[in-house]
Amino acid sequence: MARRSGSESGGLLNPVGGMLRYPLVLLFLVGSACGEAASPQGGPARGIDGGESEPLGSPGIATGTTAEAAGASGDSSGEASPDAPDPERFPRPERMRGIYLNAWASGSSVRTSALVEWAHANDVNTFVLDLKDATGFISHRTSVPMAQEVGADGEIRIRDLPALLDRMEAGGIYPVARIVVFLDPLVARGRPDLAIQNADGNVWVDGRGDVWVNPWSREVWDYHVELAREAAELGFPEVQWDYVRFPDRPSSEMAGVRYPGADGGSKSDAIRGFLMHARDALADLDLDLTADVFGMATTVSDDVGIGQHWESFIDVVDAALPMVYPSHYAPGSFGLARPNAHPYEVVRRAVESGVARSREVEGAGRLIPWLQAFTLGAPPYGAAEVLEQIRGARDAGVHEWILWNPGARYPDGIGGASGGESGDPEAGEPGEAGEAGEAGEPDDAAGTAPRGEVQPAGSSR
Repeated sequence: MARRSGSESGGLLNPVGGMLRYPLVLLFLVGSACGEAASPQGGPARGIDGGESEPLGSPGIATGTTAEAAGASGDSSGEASPDAPDPERFPRPERMRGIYLNAWASGSSVRTSALVEWAHANDVNTFVLDLKDATGFISHRTSVPMAQEVGADGEIRIRDLPALLDRMEAGGIYPVARIVVFLDPLVARGRPDLAIQNADGNVWVDGRGDVWVNPWSREVWDYHVELAREAAELGFPEVQWDYVRFPDRPSSEMAGVRYPGADGGSKSDAIRGFLMHARDALADLDLDLTADVFGMATTVSDDVGIGQHWESFIDVVDAALPMVYPSHYAPGSFGLARPNAHPYEVVRRAVESGVARSREVEGAGRLIPWLQAFTLGAPPYGAAEVLEQIRGARDAGVHEWILWNPGARYPDGIGGASGGESGDPEAGEPGEAGEAGEAGEPDDAAGTAPRGEVQPAGSSR
């Protein structure tokens, strides 16, 4: 974390009137960010944890679209690792404006080259690339022993990671390595001693059929630290943790669940503990560490039932990325009968709340919202809705953002939305980009979505 720069609980939030204590089951109906959703092909979809379900579809570009105070920046006085990333290769943008690419899109030279061209036309400077998604597979060739032990090296989607990073460098794109943490079926089944357990000590399986690793396990923590170190040594300047949380299942499913090693600690203690451990273990690297969180974390006063309590993590990350997708808020949130129809209002008020809370925490990291670039219910989301969300974040004082679409399909016409690096809201003209595709490329795989909320169909997390 040496690169820091400036700046449900079983219920749905009504940010005006408090918590609406609906069962988590309702989250599937209103599009909350963490659940399982049906893909366009009719099967389950898994996405970003900040949404966990993702719609499936081949990645590409489309013209329509149907994240302790002391020492939080790392040990700057220590010697740099001989394999530390070169900070000159990928300088952090003053204002991050990014998109998510699943592993299949990231592994395609045709697709990434087309997306770089689209980025230039649309004022985008950052790509979040899947190195480990919710399937547990590592996208590239890895030498981390546990990955090899559990078979996480068995599905290589990015066959030439150095070449991918070279394309990012040549295109002026800042690359971020997304690593899903506690939703990991390969480790949970390959090392059942590291999984969340049921009352009889066997591996606990949630109502969607998912298995999770234990957020209290130091061995699990160290595995992901090793993956992050490997990513940094390969050249990534930033690692973004996703699914850095406990399962978001209803209490009826959680009865008797055991977390070995918890010893009475709270869920938020475990999440903070992992983030601190990662920060300290990687302090010799010039590496930003960020975390995807539920959008509700900016407004709910507790830990959302998953260990994500804003004040408990915001000072141990370089940035927190709340998934403030309008489609994921319950009717009545922010006094809006249909939040999805009000992208500006939802994002502005959610981001304002997070900014205000961060202001009260010494050493707080940045807030960078994940914004909705997918359609989930009415109205359909395209460039106009994306621009409204960007405007909402900007009016809340935040000029950075990342767009989420599980198939890496983003609308044209968002160039200049953040006013460019100068901060002039009128600067920049909308860009245009054609659709890109590559024959023979597999459809998006499950597990390509960011972070941890119940995600409705089409949201891909």
